[in-house]
Amino acid sequence: MLSTPARIGSRHAVAPTALHSRSAQTFRAFYATIRSLRHTYEPPEPDDVEPSEKDFILSLLRANPSLRDTKSYLASFGPRPQPPRPPAPKEEKAPLLTENDIDAQSETKPPDIKTSTSPVVASILNPVYRRTALVKLQAPFTDRQLESIARGMIYLEKLGLVSVIVVENDQLAKGERGERAALVEETMRVVNALEHHGARARPVLGAVVRLGPKPGDEESSEPRDYILPEAHTFPSDLVHIRSALRAGEIPVLPPLALDSFCRSVRVDANDVIAALVRGMGEAAALDDGQFHGDENPSMFLDEIDLTPLRLMIITREGGVPSYARQGLPHLLINLTSESSYIRETFDPRWKPSHPTALSNLELARTCLAFMPPSSSAVMVSHRSPSHLIGNLITNRPAVSSSLPHALLQGNRKLTPHTPTLLRRGLPIRVVRRVDDIDKAKMKVLLEQSFRRELKDDEFWERMERDLDFVIIAGDYAGAAIVTREPCPAETSSAVAPITYLDKFAVLPSHQGDGTVDFLWVALHDETYGLGLPFSANPNGGKEGKGEGRDLVWRSRADNPVNKWYFERSTGHLRQGDWVLFWCDAEVRLKTEEGRRASAGLSYLEEWEQGRLATWSDVVMKIPSSWEPKA
Repeated sequence: MLSTPARIGSRHAVAPTALHSRSAQTFRAFYATIRSLRHTYEPPEPDDVEPSEKDFILSLLRANPSLRDTKSYLASFGPRPQPPRPPAPKEEKAPLLTENDIDAQSETKPPDIKTSTSPVVASILNPVYRRTALVKLQAPFTDRQLESIARGMIYLEKLGLVSVIVVENDQLAKGERGERAALVEETMRVVNALEHHGARARPVLGAVVRLGPKPGDEESSEPRDYILPEAHTFPSDLVHIRSALRAGEIPVLPPLALDSFCRSVRVDANDVIAALVRGMGEAAALDDGQFHGDENPSMFLDEIDLTPLRLMIITREGGVPSYARQGLPHLLINLTSESSYIRETFDPRWKPSHPTALSNLELARTCLAFMPPSSSAVMVSHRSPSHLIGNLITNRPAVSSSLPHALLQGNRKLTPHTPTLLRRGLPIRVVRRVDDIDKAKMKVLLEQSFRRELKDDEFWERMERDLDFVIIAGDYAGAAIVTREPCPAETSSAVAPITYLDKFAVLPSHQGDGTVDFLWVALHDETYGLGLPFSANPNGGKEGKGEGRDLVWRSRADNPVNKWYFERSTGHLRQGDWVLFWCDAEVRLKTEEGRRASAGLSYLEEWEQGRLATWSDVVMKIPSSWEPKA
């Protein structure tokens, strides 16, 4: 951080006449940090809670986290276990002091020295383990819009996520006269907005990244599915960001980088953010090594984890438009398997309203490659600060992408400003032969997911006879096994054979990271969603071509996952210890609804006659794949 005279001097060096109208506001922002250090913050009484506090509490309630979400949040932000402390030295008997010695000590001890707070007391007073997020603010924003964004940043800080903000201005042409002054002005507007709402912010106006690829990247032969950033940084370059975070301040940066002549030049904000994500992760790894190797680990207890946990791209555009939702945003994107297809299906008519959607999509793909597997990116409108809290606590999209398409179309939560959640994800592929399945890995997946022992011989014998296809996520991180169950000879061809979901499994280590939704969307596209244009996803399956089939499956009545099944199924039927679920073929429903216009579907359609009895009779006779419980 620059000293006060240096910061004032740098401001006069870059401030042209265009900035004079905001000079008072800018000076206030420069001195706000110093002023906040001098005044102790007094928390309001419970009866004097500000409206922003009420909004914060309401945003927490709207997030509606599950037990798994809560455990995941506490694992990231809850108090960390204290490292083992070195044994206390043996107490030595102090010599007896005379009355004159005691009087001398009391006279020489300065009255303003306070004893240091013990680590135990400090952990109780401040139990949140702080993590970092990289935030791209894609300006220009009005003052009202900046206020909304600032509230969102402050909400996140209260929950332990401290933002490192990079400010971009799309309307400022590169190379324009006064470009640097305008960037500083935009940065100071963000600082002012944050401090106006009670946060402590620090403008970092010097370049913290270096232009050009990182040394050694060009010689590397490692395969990549992302674009390397055109900038890089080293741990020593992050001193100003680290200093601000230690002081409890939010760093706010313009998109500047040092070129080969050590000149500070404007670059694309995406390159700055990608370089920071990579550099902060590498610096955190070095900190972790020092922490474990240091003889006095207590000196690192107050350090913020520099590893970015979230990437937030805040724009006026919102999320990435989806062809499946007539231009409304994608809800959840598996970057590994969907990014290329999203580019191919991006309608040119969306370009004026979403000019940076695809470049931000590529930014998320690059950044998530350097972030922990549990991390995510979110593209959100400035109108939705409360969605940032929901994303932080639950790490899930605002609306699940695996819900029935008709339900999503009628969901009032789905608006042009609904955020898009992006995960690095896993490759999704469809196989149709048992010989193409790695039986050993599939056995591990099924047994770990269901916590039961598989009947190997009986299970694979049945797969050889009845397998339709298997959807596999990654290296057997998850799988959906679908069979075609034969029916009695007199059964209608509209019902027989039954498309049966035999197994739906995800490794415990991948539960909660989006794999479940990715699998179910692929399952929809291969079964009851076939024939619809938005089911043409390139996962190695039928790519949307074919006739949709009703999907049927069963689940134990006491299965805690049933709530999730109820939300995604068309209907269910209780059968003693079992619940029978099904999803109707969507093309058939859509065709009938279009034919009858406002009349709608009847309670029992002709094609539904007798199918429940057939499903129940066939499905309930399918033998168990598991060994008896001990």
